[in-house]
Amino acid sequence: MDDTDKKLIALMRADARMSVATLAAKLGVARGTVTHRLRRLEDEQVIVGYTIKLRPEAEPDHIRAWMGVQVEGNQTHEVVASLLGEPAAVALHDTNGRWDLWAELRASSPAELSKVLERVRLIKGIRHTETSILLKSFR
Repeated sequence: MDDTDKKLIALMRADARMSVATLAAKLGVARGTVTHRLRRLEDEQVIVGYTIKLRPEAEPDHIRAWMGVQVEGNQTHEVVASLLGEPAAVALHDTNGRWDLWAELRASSPAELSKVLERVRLIKGIRHTETSILLKSFR
């Protein structure tokens, strides 16, 4: 990736719906250049998808939670694969510090969240978890 690719990605992060013409004007390149670069970044799986962001208040019927996960020994790959298969895990992050992984969970009710936590605790290779329910987001 060169500087133009990095600038293109930064613009897309700010507004993924920005038109190719607007992106080209902001980057000072031709529209064909933007189209070609986007296609290449998608083909190389640098860009793996486009999504929308919702304010947490826009989904009042959902419970969001963060789970810190300590992995037993060298079983990180197996734990990650299992967590990626968990439908309630909407994001998974590799970290340093006390927790090896952070999982963002989403459930429709406290009872559903309880079932999710039970499933996650049964995953082979997880030593310990700690879950906090997201009450409010400021940004």
